[in-house]
Order: sequence, then structure tokens, then C-alpha cells
Amino acid sequence: MTTASAPIPEPSVAPVLPVEEAGRYLGLGRSAAYAAVARGEIPALRIGRRVVVPTAALRRLLALDEEAS
Repeated sequence: MTTASAPIPEPSVAPVLPVEEAGRYLGLGRSAAYAAVARGEIPALRIGRRVVVPTAALRRLLALDEEAS
């Protein structure tokens, strides 16, 4: 389990994160994280019944990585 104080992993280490974990990085609870995904505020993918947040997209959202030119 990861806490919000830990750095967001590189996409090569963890390509996707559970919505709950992505929410913790953003300081959100479980319900707020899923609501933000539903509104399109947090980028997410649905794979079968599972919803995940691409790590690269979360890092871009938080401006942790430079955009490729």
C-alpha cells in the first residue's frame, strides 16, 4: 500500500494505479476520487470491471513530467 507522502512511481515501474491510490496522491478519499474520475477530472481507463489511472497521465496532471515536444 502506498501513502500520499511517497513519490508517485514512474510509469515504467507502475503503468497504472488503482483509483483509490491515485486519489491519495491528490489528497482525495475513495468516493471523491471515483467522483472525479466520473467527471473526467482524473484520467482513467476501464479494463473490464476495473477502473485504473495511468501513472503517466497522473504525473502529467500534476506537472511532474515535462511534456514531450
